[in-house]
Amino acid sequence: LEILVTILNENDNSPVFAQPNLTRDVPEDTKVDAAIVSREELSASDADLDTIYYELTTTVQDTDGYFAIRGVNNPEIYLQKALDYDKFNSTMLLLYARDRPVTSPEPSNTATATISIIIKQSDTRAPWFLPCTQLHNDTSVCISSPYSGRVNISEMSTDPLLLEPGPIYAVDPDYTISDRIVYSIVGGNTDEVFLVDADTGNLTMNKIVASPDSFLLQVMATQVSNKRKYSVATVEIKVINKSNFPPYFEKGVYNGTVFIGLPRRSFVYHAGDPSTPLVIMAMDQDFPDV
Repeated sequence: LEILVTILNENDNSPVFAQPNLTRDVPEDTKVDAAIVSREELSASDADLDTIYYELTTTVQDTDGYFAIRGVNNPEIYLQKALDYDKFNSTMLLLYARDRPVTSPEPSNTATATISIIIKQSDTRAPWFLPCTQLHNDTSVCISSPYSGRVNISEMSTDPLLLEPGPIYAVDPDYTISDRIVYSIVGGNTDEVFLVDADTGNLTMNKIVASPDSFLLQVMATQVSNKRKYSVATVEIKVINKSNFPPYFEKGVYNGTVFIGLPRRSFVYHAGDPSTPLVIMAMDQDFPDV
């Protein structure tokens, strides 16, 4: 008697990941569609030789949509949306491997792999001159105001010039990199009147100015390790006559008279002479002809 026995494969094994825990460092400037973790590293095996179906999720709020897998049967993880280090610098992904489709009514066995993603800040932004104001709470853009200062005519100052709203100073906004900044004057420095310290940004005089004038300097801040990362700020320097005396009023006390019922912007008159408008005058010995 010949008996033929057929052994049926039962779905009694779960998929298995070779590496259930992975960590990847991802540069902030990684191109969209670039592979983050290869298919070979993430493929699960199944002793039952079933087809494996994959699903990727994230466990960190506001980081969904940045990473995805190539397909339901291809677990390669790729970058789906451009990264921004200021928005988040790490996330955790969960990759599920099932031996049945998600929509299948049959019971399935599932394995889970955890992928930790660490975002590394890249050198993506040029230096910022300070102080600056961020636009609409966007940390990637910061707008600075022009600097301004004054020097006295025919006078040589040896100290760094006092500027508004503060000294010339720039930083690398990619703060985990924090590249060193060097300064230079690239425009507006007629006759080389001014010098800027390459390391500190302090602006000093190189020679005197013999006539009242104004200078509109262009100062460039450049990253040492990447000269293509630079910013230019405007510095307006006015040349004025030296002021040795403070202004003073002709009188210590002025007395005036107003009449009831007058409209707005009506004159105030001298208390002793109601026909003469009251005029308050200040003088300055530095400017006797003004």
